[in-house]
Parts: sequence; C-alpha cells; structure tokens
Amino acid sequence: MKTTITRWNPLRELEDFQHRILSAFNPSEARRSPGQGNGNGQESLASPDWFPPVDISENEAEYVITAELPGLKKEDVKVTMENGMLTLFGERKEDASLKYHRVERSYGTFARSFGLPNDGDASKIKAEFKDGVLVVRVAKSEAAKPKQIEVNASA
Repeated sequence: MKTTITRWNPLRELEDFQHRILSAFNPSEARRSPGQGNGNGQESLASPDWFPPVDISENEAEYVITAELPGLKKEDVKVTMENGMLTLFGERKEDASLKYHRVERSYGTFARSFGLPNDGDASKIKAEFKDGVLVVRVAKSEAAKPKQIEVNASA
C-alpha cells in the first residue's frame, strides 16, 4: 500500500470556501468543480449540481423542513439521518431523447444537510413528498417541550 502525503494549503481551503459561497449566488458556477484546471495535481471537492430552496420552521411540537423539488418523483429523493445530520439527496435527470434549445432549470444531483437541534427526536422523523414538495417533520422530544408548572401558595 502506497502512502501519499499532501501538504496542507490553507489558501486552497479559502478558495474552496469562496467557490461554495459564490456558487450559492450563481448556480451555474456550481457545475464547475472548485480548483478545476489549477494544475496542482490535487483532487477537487465535488459540488452538487444544484441547490433546491428550503424553508425551515418550527412550532411547539416539531421542526418542519420544506424543500421545493419540481419535476422530481418520490424515487428520485432520499432522506437520511446520521450523526445528528439530516440530509436530503436527489437527482433531476435530463431527458436524453430531447434536443434542448435553451436550458434554464438545473439538472443533476443535489445534497442539503442540516444539523438536528438538540431537542429534535431522531427516532420521530417523517418525510412526505407531494406535488414536487418534500416536507420532513422532526418531532421535538417530550423533555424539551414546555410544561406548565402549578404554583402553590404557602401559608
């Protein structure tokens, strides 16, 4: 087994971070891997092809993550929970039988990860997919829910 030592380059990490930030505002840039064509022989990090918009809200009982995934089917979407991270995966595929004249929608894979709050109950996660909208519900643990405590008057 051959071991390769790679020198740590903090500027490279800043470059990767800058690419991720810029690609959030310009999704067409996300298709190009960070560091592509830099000639330094290092592997570049893979970027998702697109980032579906997500809303995160909460009420007294649960956290709700809503993702817009138009054009996807239930089979194209996967939700996982691992080490406190809830991750949404999916892929929007182009129809290879069509000849495109203009493409403005994003195609390819996506992945969105969210840290589960401490009061979220990982054993009580439900995901529903309907009309291109994925709704993931994470119940709050019973211990974290507010409780009314009766105040007794002392004599």
